[in-house]
Amino acid sequence: MNLHEYQAKELLKKYNVPVQEGIPVETPEAAAEAYKQLKVQYGNEYAVVKAQIHAGGRGKGTIRGKDQRGVAVGKNAEDVKRIAGNILGGVLVTIQTGEAGKLVNKVLVAQDVYYPGAHPVKELYLSILLDRAKGENVIMYSTEGGMDIEEVAHNTPEKIFKEWVQPNTTLQPFQARKIAFNFGLSGEAFKNMVRFVTNVYNAYVGLDAGMLEINPLFKTSDEKIIAVDCKLSLDDNSLMRHPELEALRDTSEEDPTEVEAGKHNLNFVKLDGNVGCMVNGAGLAMATMDMIKLSGGEPANFLDVGGSANAQTVEAGFRIILKDPKVKAILINIFGGIVRCDRVAQGVIDAYNSIGNINVPIIVRLQGTNAEEAQQLIAESGLKVQSAILLSEAAALVNKAVN
Repeated sequence: MNLHEYQAKELLKKYNVPVQEGIPVETPEAAAEAYKQLKVQYGNEYAVVKAQIHAGGRGKGTIRGKDQRGVAVGKNAEDVKRIAGNILGGVLVTIQTGEAGKLVNKVLVAQDVYYPGAHPVKELYLSILLDRAKGENVIMYSTEGGMDIEEVAHNTPEKIFKEWVQPNTTLQPFQARKIAFNFGLSGEAFKNMVRFVTNVYNAYVGLDAGMLEINPLFKTSDEKIIAVDCKLSLDDNSLMRHPELEALRDTSEEDPTEVEAGKHNLNFVKLDGNVGCMVNGAGLAMATMDMIKLSGGEPANFLDVGGSANAQTVEAGFRIILKDPKVKAILINIFGGIVRCDRVAQGVIDAYNSIGNINVPIIVRLQGTNAEEAQQLIAESGLKVQSAILLSEAAALVNKAVN
């Protein structure tokens, strides 16, 4: 579950992580009031207006049809109001959103942290995620933070440092000091970075995060260390331990079909192909998608109905797949172990009758428990459903349907 920047920062503050303060708003007028409030509180003349979407690259991204970046600095209340007016309700296109872009419903008006002082400011980078190859959490960090971090990683990988931490242990003090040293810090900034990194790691573990990225991680002119931005993704499977965090989910940022699938407890991921597939079990789903590609098609989705499939879940799966206009055929590949094949077959028949006219070929391969009964149900249904026993037969039918 992805969070917006302003939500992530509020969670970091609970772990004593200093952040760039800001106020999320939904109208240009509220943005102007937020600027005034921040000016009184922090004494800054400038404020930063940031589009709130679930995607990176906002600083380089532009609002479609306007000469407006997704992140911009306002010099006064009217300037902030104008920028917010350009961003709100617009579609922000970034390197991560693709040409489709994302609609901006909210902006964060944030304090200016680039104020003058006795020391030079620094933009750094830090992220924490699971290194699956090692089975350990890894802290990746660099002195080259900011909007071009992807280019830094690609062109000068030696500037990306890594520190591994075993999942069942805490970040050790010597590791935090090593990170602060590699950042090239000293004095008060060094001490502040040690505390910052320790608290950020505690937040990552405490929130059951899947990924936590701070870019830029900022050293101010008075040696403070703060998170100017934060991209935070939570592990969906851990929300049972954090019911209060589930309320932060913004379904408007997610694919509508994936949201609907979640309501029916279906594991669904939308893809860009032309063959819809409905399978029980993630491994079988992956094999089925490989088979679709080898037969000349492209998977339109990943859909795992699980071991408790029934007529209702099968119908819900059908309706979700059929919402994709690119789908030229639907392949149902069920291995009856926990789930009975005849139950799935009946679900296919009920869904077909409930939905009405389905204009794409449906190929059904059922193997395992009660497979013969399932074949008979489909054969006697009178519906335009093509049945297969072997995977190679299903592949040939898919090839015929899409070519």
